[in-house]
Amino acid sequence: MAFSSSSSPVPRRAGGGRDGVHLKERGLSSPRSRGIRSLPDVCPKEPTGEGRGLHNGPSVVAEHDRWTVYSSKVNLPAALNDPRLAKRESDFFTKTWGLDFTEMEVMPSFHLPNISREQFGPYSQEMTQRERIHERCKTICPNKDDVDAVSSITTNHGMNYSLAVIFMRPEFALEDPATFNMVLPWSHFHSAGGKSRDVASSKLLQEKLSHYLDVVEVSIARQISLRSEAFFHAMSSQHELQDRLQETQQAVAILRGRTDAMDRVMCQGPLRALRIALTRNNCVKLHNKLKLMAAVHQTQPTVQLLLSTSEFVGALELIATTKEVLQQELQGIHSFRHLGSQLCELEKLIDKMMVEDFSMYARSDLNRNLKEETQVLEKGRLESLVFGLLRQRKLDFLDIYSDEMITAAKAIVSQCVAERVVHIEEIDTEVIFKLADQMRLMTFPQWFELLENIFETFLLFLQRIKDTLNVIRNVVLQVLSSNHKNRLLAETSSAPVGQDISQEKLALQGEAELAYLTHEGLFISDALNEAQQQRQQESGVAGQDQHSAAGSRFHSGENPMPTDMELNRVINNLQELLYVASDVSHDRCVKVLTARAKDGSLERLSSAEFVSLSQAVETFVRDTEDLCGRRSVSLRGALQSQANRFVNRFHEERKTKLSLLLDNERWKQADVPAEFQDLVNSIADGKISLPERKVSGAEDRKPADFLLVDGQKYAVVGTVLLLIRIFLEYCQCVNDIPSITTDMLTRLSDLFKHFNSRSCQLVLGAGALQVVGLKTITTKNLALASRCLQLVVHYIPIIRAHFETKLQPKQFSVLRHFDHIMKDYNDHIAEISAKLVAIMDSLFEKFLSKYEVKAPMPSACFRNICKQMAKMHEAIFDLLPEEQTQMLFLRINACFKMHLKRQLARLGVSNDGGPQHGLVVVDVAFYTENILALKSLERLDLNMAEIWEQKR
Repeated sequence: MAFSSSSSPVPRRAGGGRDGVHLKERGLSSPRSRGIRSLPDVCPKEPTGEGRGLHNGPSVVAEHDRWTVYSSKVNLPAALNDPRLAKRESDFFTKTWGLDFTEMEVMPSFHLPNISREQFGPYSQEMTQRERIHERCKTICPNKDDVDAVSSITTNHGMNYSLAVIFMRPEFALEDPATFNMVLPWSHFHSAGGKSRDVASSKLLQEKLSHYLDVVEVSIARQISLRSEAFFHAMSSQHELQDRLQETQQAVAILRGRTDAMDRVMCQGPLRALRIALTRNNCVKLHNKLKLMAAVHQTQPTVQLLLSTSEFVGALELIATTKEVLQQELQGIHSFRHLGSQLCELEKLIDKMMVEDFSMYARSDLNRNLKEETQVLEKGRLESLVFGLLRQRKLDFLDIYSDEMITAAKAIVSQCVAERVVHIEEIDTEVIFKLADQMRLMTFPQWFELLENIFETFLLFLQRIKDTLNVIRNVVLQVLSSNHKNRLLAETSSAPVGQDISQEKLALQGEAELAYLTHEGLFISDALNEAQQQRQQESGVAGQDQHSAAGSRFHSGENPMPTDMELNRVINNLQELLYVASDVSHDRCVKVLTARAKDGSLERLSSAEFVSLSQAVETFVRDTEDLCGRRSVSLRGALQSQANRFVNRFHEERKTKLSLLLDNERWKQADVPAEFQDLVNSIADGKISLPERKVSGAEDRKPADFLLVDGQKYAVVGTVLLLIRIFLEYCQCVNDIPSITTDMLTRLSDLFKHFNSRSCQLVLGAGALQVVGLKTITTKNLALASRCLQLVVHYIPIIRAHFETKLQPKQFSVLRHFDHIMKDYNDHIAEISAKLVAIMDSLFEKFLSKYEVKAPMPSACFRNICKQMAKMHEAIFDLLPEEQTQMLFLRINACFKMHLKRQLARLGVSNDGGPQHGLVVVDVAFYTENILALKSLERLDLNMAEIWEQKR
């Protein structure tokens, strides 16, 4: 620590710890505590921090008029904790803080333990030892402050206390005006005493000053004598230190000598060898650097050579490796300052060349002969182009292929039409230029052959696109797999366990980079592969699966390769491109279909022709779906639209035909040709379709009177026979064209409704009287119509089941049309039966209203009734089955009994056994005998007892 010039020369002993001597420094006490308030002008200004004994308290001299915290004698905690507190001071807080304040007993804290007297034992023993040390130190060096020392000196020598304090202050300085005026009181020189008095005062002052000097020197000598022991101890320590320094110097000299010998004998030779080895390594590095520069200098000619052979990937790899070498190994080489920008421009040029080359490849691949050249065009060239485009992140190259594909698809239709029109003499291509007009001039067989040729060509076209896209997909999958393996390899090499392996790979990479540019005779990628294989053979590591050369080139260097997400997106785009190809092919075929159908020619096709067209379209759609995995809907939709028009025409033709047949029907029983019986038999065998026409032997069989269906005879009219054939034609269309099932079902139900309503109008409504000129609608006509309706009702469930097999479960709701038709037909049959009963009912009312009970018997009325009943039975017996005939006559008999009972009640005849009763019994017996004599009515229960009123 540095001391000022006015610091006390008393030595201080600094020390700490338990056994150290703690002494107060002299001159450190505050002036406030020294009681020098009587000499305010002697104290200097507040110190600036120099000297150890100074503190930052306020100056009592400068601030004696202002009270500060240093002026307080007793602090507030001491006053409040005074045990001698008087009673009069108990209201200290209440006076200040109000009457509500009361002293409360403070509870001891739970966090502080209770301290017993025994716990102070160790502390007391420790302090006792320290106190002894302190007392021993006080005897050696008394700890008296400056004021006491000055006081004793002034007592012995008669020195003024105030002046002693001034001279003994550590900061004593005569340059201070206040101190100078205190030491030299000039007031004595200017007092009014004359010149002689001034001279005496001066001498007296000089003597005082000399006396003060002596006192100070004595005090200093006394202080030195008090600290003489410490002084001599310091001197002896100094001599000991010098001796040790001399010994240390000698030891250092010996060590330096030995070190010099070691340097001369053991270091200089090996260091020279190391220096020579380092120089050799530097020369080798320089030689390699020069070889690298020479290889880099040949980059541009090598790139031109690679581009001339369309080796785009090799050229790009060479450019990338050269740029990497320029940035890392040859950075700062002045001669190569422009090579980086030249390589960038060359890389951009290669990008354009690859895009143009891929466009040319796609155009030539899609436009070459589809039937003769089935293999992929220049597969190696395509793989190289795809690898290069992927490496340069030109991921939109599929758009180029898509555009070329659409253009080629348009050309396919034109080419097929042109090839077909050449062989048709009726079409003059010099007059008719448009393809649509040329196709409409073809006959259906010619146009259908053209359509099949277009379908075949498009299938070959899609197969070629799929093969090409598969090659591209394989390249992308190779890149994706290589990315995955490289990522796993990087993760393995970054593990702490594989540090040695990673270092080996770094060394291999360094060798490979040199091999890239210095290898002669092969591509750079081949040089890298050879270096890697050689290193693996030397280390004994088994070789891993080798990718293709293009794949290896793709992953060498630090190229901005596409990410896995981008590669997966390219794979998805490849599949979407195949879907687009399928859709484009279907769209072009739709144009061919719509061009032919523009004049309505497709609507006028026969069922067989339209079925063949539908089958061809379905086969093409199914083949493209199997090939591309895409269910295209455009061609099916166009066919569906044409099918709807075909169904409308098909239905209108047959509905018109049925209407004409009904309008010309005379409702007489027709003979059943053998072909219709065969048709019905095939339906019974479960074949719901039109049988093939038999050329020979069909005319040898004679027509039958009835149509046998499931063992029952049906008397039919000719219209119903044709109706059976018509609804089989509907079923056949559904078999051939499943897509029109719902439309056919709706049209067929409309046809059934039309037959039912029209036959009802003609027979029950007596419309046949005006349409075909019938004189009357007989019971035979009614029975025949009923039987025809029953035949249709028999086939409706069979037709429903057939249509149900062709519908999807969600389409079953349309089958409700058959339920409505069944109800309508059954209602119609019931109305015909009611009409037959009504005819006989009117006859009964007519005859029985004139009935009189008188001889001869049987009466004429009953004779006429039995005659009419026989005619009715004769008319319907051969037409209706036995059960229906019996039920019908039971109903007719009920009407007869009702009218007879009513007439007997009017005549007043009762079953009283009288003459009239006997006559009526004879007539009723005649009636019963005649009715039961009819065929199939023998077991009929007529129950004629009901004609008599029951007596109550």
